[in-house]
Amino acid sequence: MSVQPEMNDRTAARVHPELLSAYEALPRVADPYEDIEAARAAFHDMLAAFPADRTGVSSERFDIPRTGGGAPADGGALTDGGALTVEVYRPEGAVGTATEDTGNPGNPGNARSAGTGLPAVLHFHGGGFALGRALPGQDRVAIELCRALPAVLVTVEYRLAPEHRYPAAVEDCYLALEWVAGRAAELGIDPARIAVAGKSAGGGLSAAVALMARDRGGPELAYQSLCVPDLDDRVGADAAAGTAADAEGARDARVLNGRGVRSSWRHYLPEGTTVAEAYAAPARATELSGLPPAHVLVCDLDPMREAGLAYARRLMDAGVPVTVRNVPGAWHGFELYAPDTRVAKEMTAHWTGQLRAALHPASPAVV
Repeated sequence: MSVQPEMNDRTAARVHPELLSAYEALPRVADPYEDIEAARAAFHDMLAAFPADRTGVSSERFDIPRTGGGAPADGGALTDGGALTVEVYRPEGAVGTATEDTGNPGNPGNARSAGTGLPAVLHFHGGGFALGRALPGQDRVAIELCRALPAVLVTVEYRLAPEHRYPAAVEDCYLALEWVAGRAAELGIDPARIAVAGKSAGGGLSAAVALMARDRGGPELAYQSLCVPDLDDRVGADAAAGTAADAEGARDARVLNGRGVRSSWRHYLPEGTTVAEAYAAPARATELSGLPPAHVLVCDLDPMREAGLAYARRLMDAGVPVTVRNVPGAWHGFELYAPDTRVAKEMTAHWTGQLRAALHPASPAVV
């Protein structure tokens, strides 16, 4: 199917031909912050109507006490008096492989030591920092990665905005990393092969956790997988002076546009924030050296594309190994609406393949 020349919509004119029918069927997107509880309920109702296929995967939930109570400036994990819930997904019957011992024997908690456990991926869900949490045992992305890699997948039910603004979510994600690294043997995880991964807001949280782990001398990460990451609070700030993707490719109310990105940041950052901190918006970080290898995947019609590409380039310039992929003619989250298209399947295969090659070095990556 080809794009009809009489169509005036700028976004539609750039949509990949294979995705056009899915694009034309998209509903108008309502502002979830108008009634965030209703938006979350509708999302959960949709998930409940289509249960995930858990074949070959088991899972167990854990509650992690939020302790310390320190402020972000001194590195403490904030507490609201409750516990952080994580779910650990494990491929049934999978066996880990040994890795070369290149760590520091005097610092086993932060070393790349030899092990026979499975690699682990901390998966941070997307959803504009405000929704997107899976039902218990039903995280589709985690389940699929768990089988495909294989690896132990740890999903993190971080606190959501706007009730809990920055730094609640990222502190929860970092707390989960410390918990996983500290219990690697108990969980059957190889501490030398722990990665962070996420889409959209989850990609931004992954990049932020990598920064925090470096700066705080925390657990050493093997990889960061940033899929259509939300990295920069400046996206959409000025459409007239914005990026090509923002100004030309993402104004349609059926897809995420610059206005929608700005709205999520307004509800995520503390009220009155004028310049976001780097752990909130990793694109604000001034030093990117010493970070783990990264994969950055962006989509043509995503208003966050240019920020993602700029971050990838800065990582490269800082000496960090980076693989970059752009999906032509695709909008933010297109794979949810066109999962059976070749474009969506190739994107998923590439993203999964890069993560597999990083965690199982003997396995070839999908290019």
